[in-house]
Amino acid sequence: MPLQHYASLFQEISKSRLLRLQALAILITTYIDWTLIPFVTKLEGTYLPVFMISFFMLIGALDGFIQPFFNRIKLYTIYLFAIILDIVQIFSYLFYDLSIIGFTYLILTIFTIQGITFEIARIHTTDFMQDEAVSLKDYLMIRSLMISGAIVLGSLSAMVFDAFEIKMQNVLLYLSIIGVLSIFFQFKLYKIFKKRINAQTVEIQTDKRELFEKFRV
Repeated sequence: MPLQHYASLFQEISKSRLLRLQALAILITTYIDWTLIPFVTKLEGTYLPVFMISFFMLIGALDGFIQPFFNRIKLYTIYLFAIILDIVQIFSYLFYDLSIIGFTYLILTIFTIQGITFEIARIHTTDFMQDEAVSLKDYLMIRSLMISGAIVLGSLSAMVFDAFEIKMQNVLLYLSIIGVLSIFFQFKLYKIFKKRINAQTVEIQTDKRELFEKFRV
């Protein structure tokens, strides 16, 4: 049964610190975005022309074309960039009181870059799945479940905030607090991937040196 399958997968993920942290980071980040998206969509229809909305959609759809340019990028640098992007997003909330139009453009820019960053990170994460007990197929299934769950929770949260007419400033404050938690998890992932990649680099260099010594003898 599906529930039993997911239960066994969650048990496997709970044994892996890497996958557990990644699942939490994906869940929180996606939840924040999808709580904010309905409000930003409303602002889009009010303040932005169709041309600019289509332009952001066009840029966001280019991730498949630019993937080859990131073949040699180290995964921990992607997470470092994601952390910086989350910090920028939190500070962008200040623009809501200063300029709603500026806030809308800034948030859409961040969402667009985030979407591309997540896809790059997803593809590069598969390089590390050979060290995990969970198969690549099951990992992608759990990732899909976490994203779907986050979208549902985010959409429901936005509906509740709108139904109770919660002020946008309070919503942004709430998302900022959760955003700090997301940054915390992503920083832990950054350290894990940096440690693993550096360890692999040292191992490769050692293997090359030993091979060179054998040929020299």
